[in-house]
Amino acid sequence: MRIPLDYYRILGLPLAASEEQLRQAYSDRIVQLPRREYSIAAISSRKQLIEEAYVVLSDSKERAIYDQLYLSHAYDPDRAGTKSLLENRVENNNRNHDVQSLSIEIAQEQLVGALLLLQELGEYELVLKLGRPYLVNRNRKVGVRVGSYLASEEFSSSPELPDIILTVALACLELGREQWQQAHYENAAISLATGEELLMREGLFPSVQAEIAADLCKLRPYRILELLALPQDKTNERRQGLELLQNILEERGGIDGAGNDQSGLNIDDFLRFIQQLRNHLTVAEQHKLFEAESKRPSAVATYLAVYALIARGFSQRQSALIRQAKHMLMHLGKRQDVHLEQSLCALLLGQTEEATRVLELSQEYEALAIIREKSQDSPDLLPGLCLYCEQWLQQEVFPHFRDLGRKQASLKEYFADRQVQAYLEDLPTDTEASNEWNAVNHQAFPGSQVNSPRYRTPDHGTSRQVNHHHNFETELPSAVIGEIHDSSHVSPPRWNASLGYSGGQIPEMAGEQSAGGNVAASGHNQQMPVRTQIDAPKQTQRRRQRKPTPANSRDSGSKHHPYLPRRQRGFAGNLDAKTRLVWLVFLSMGGLCVFWLLLSTAWGWVSNAFFPRPSLLGTLLAIELNQPVVSIPDPNSKPEVYDGMVTTAIAKQVIENWLSTKAAAFGPDHEMNSLDEILTGSALSQWRAIIKQQVTESSYRKYEHDVKVEFINQKETVADNAVVEATVREITQFYENGVNKRSNEDRLRVRYDLIRKENSWRIQNMTVVKSVNSYHLSVMKVE
Repeated sequence: MRIPLDYYRILGLPLAASEEQLRQAYSDRIVQLPRREYSIAAISSRKQLIEEAYVVLSDSKERAIYDQLYLSHAYDPDRAGTKSLLENRVENNNRNHDVQSLSIEIAQEQLVGALLLLQELGEYELVLKLGRPYLVNRNRKVGVRVGSYLASEEFSSSPELPDIILTVALACLELGREQWQQAHYENAAISLATGEELLMREGLFPSVQAEIAADLCKLRPYRILELLALPQDKTNERRQGLELLQNILEERGGIDGAGNDQSGLNIDDFLRFIQQLRNHLTVAEQHKLFEAESKRPSAVATYLAVYALIARGFSQRQSALIRQAKHMLMHLGKRQDVHLEQSLCALLLGQTEEATRVLELSQEYEALAIIREKSQDSPDLLPGLCLYCEQWLQQEVFPHFRDLGRKQASLKEYFADRQVQAYLEDLPTDTEASNEWNAVNHQAFPGSQVNSPRYRTPDHGTSRQVNHHHNFETELPSAVIGEIHDSSHVSPPRWNASLGYSGGQIPEMAGEQSAGGNVAASGHNQQMPVRTQIDAPKQTQRRRQRKPTPANSRDSGSKHHPYLPRRQRGFAGNLDAKTRLVWLVFLSMGGLCVFWLLLSTAWGWVSNAFFPRPSLLGTLLAIELNQPVVSIPDPNSKPEVYDGMVTTAIAKQVIENWLSTKAAAFGPDHEMNSLDEILTGSALSQWRAIIKQQVTESSYRKYEHDVKVEFINQKETVADNAVVEATVREITQFYENGVNKRSNEDRLRVRYDLIRKENSWRIQNMTVVKSVNSYHLSVMKVE
């Protein structure tokens, strides 16, 4: 059989390649090996074809003839020259080149090698064209599972069959990746599925099966976007896209689930994918999808279902759907601020009083500012809320639905619809739902309180309904209805905060493919990108504070609530019950105290009776509270001098006396009179000079000391002299003109020379033996 290959392509060389390039290309191609799943026979077949190409092109005579054939094929479309060249060839040349095209003749057992070379050259479609007929016409099916290397004896009738199956499957894999890169996602899925099905049917090469399956999973989000973007009359294809989406949601455990669907998308990426997907779904499709997902439960799906219910209810004049959205928002309100959406739902249900009341609880400052601005000439916020509702539907809700993008939102037409009016007339009073709503709001947002007195009572649950005996224009001022269509831009509510995610950039379905190159290069390890940008603006998380309601709104609002006195009387009626409860608590606590007192007294009697305390024997000491047992010396008195040796206590007292005298002398008052009571000799004169210099410089110091006596050296023959070494920790604060300039901390080992003079120990000299700190201090700066 003939294969459309030429020797130059087999070796990867141009026509003008030199002999050195030919040898290098041959060496490289021989060294390069295909995937490890191929058998030795397939690798040998590939090697034979490479060697054949090298033999022909390395022979100058053979290469010249082949080059003429190559050039005649390239420049002679009718191939007349090729035929004449073939007739002039040497008859003993056993190499058979195709005249009609650049092809080579191979034996049947060399087919797997030729297919392998074609696959390496990127001729995937040609591999499928040549390999499929062979697989269809083979003698028998292969039913033996093999490992990485196949045993040819297991396929005695067609030993090359597993290698051909592997080559065709890999061609399907690479062709699918190539189509993926070209944004032909369904074609890519077909190619990948073909290769996977072939391997699964034959039960071969599980590692390649897993690789193809991984690519199919990563391809699913692309396929969903491509299928759902088709025209709405392509019902089968769109249904397939919805089924794929449902499969992903089941594997992930919902929109915000943590399951692994093998798509490579984390929770944030998948949320952005859902946001991009919404633009391709109709309002009915979103309603069905997100309402089912909200039952998992899922807060994200619940919020998206609310949007779908509001959009469908308003556009199709089905107010029951809006009422359903209102009840779903009640559950969301336990965890996040959705008062603005609740207010809009109440408005669309004609519950204007409840709408304005709930709006006061919202912490959407930007939206509230716009609503108040549009309601400046009105006693309440109803005109601004109507304007905002219409703009919100037009700009923030409808654009996310495929069939509502160009639809105009008109409150006037909505409330003028007979179906809407009939439903609102039959709408029951939602007293229980409103009470639950209030409880949820107060639990979720305890810091948000309404300033208007008419909303402070906890019993308020009846929302005012539209007077259904007249048109909606009688409930809303005509100026409001007319102003809706001429209103300026209104900032939409920021629904991203309710979802809990912020928008970001992800790849677009079609167009440039950043992962395309990675697909072909990295196999099944690439990350699956989906490009889009979330349209909804980000919401910054910040602390909000309630703003006081204007006085005119409070005054005018009280006129519209005739039931307020009744609720106030109800609150006063409950006062007796609360008073009784308080008295009951106090009496209970008093009873417990009396019981504890009686119990402790009884226990004391019992313990004294059975376990008497021992009586004291002998004469008791005469100790008075106003007189100390041991005489306490005066802290300012001089240390007592004993005729004996200097003890550690005496030495420490002398040093501490010196340090306190030093602190007083260097202090703000510079008290130097006490120096001569603790110092003598050269030490006294030196320290007097230092202190006088401090006085002239208008500076002083503050000290903190800690003393530890290390040892005492005193000879019995010279009882009036002693040497004491002590560790002194000194913290110094330096002041100049009353300003603290710096501070210092020193730990020093100091030797003090003591002398007994006038019946008291004094310091006649002091020397720094060692500085515990790493820096040196002069003798006069120490102690």
